[in-house]
Amino acid sequence: MMGATRKYPDELRDRAIRLVLDLVKDREASVTGACRKVGAELGINADNTLRGWAKQAQIDRGMRPGSTSADAARMRALERENAELRRVNAILRTASAFFAAELDHR
Repeated sequence: MMGATRKYPDELRDRAIRLVLDLVKDREASVTGACRKVGAELGINADNTLRGWAKQAQIDRGMRPGSTSADAARMRALERENAELRRVNAILRTASAFFAAELDHR
């Protein structure tokens, strides 16, 4: 399965996050204000996009409570594994019932 294409390159995203966090750290602006300023400078039109990036970066760096990106990725991997195990288990249950029926007819 392919991921969604990204509208903004990773380098721009990383730079924007760094600039926002620097403004917030230096108490020059709130996260929202910093996102507006940096977004205007870098041509990132969606305030919510940049704010989401900045908030997730704060979580990942332990500056704000929440689920880190690593935790979210681990959870997605476990959910995929769980779904696959459920699918395999269903196949095995069906096969087991089939072979049990075959043995009963002998």
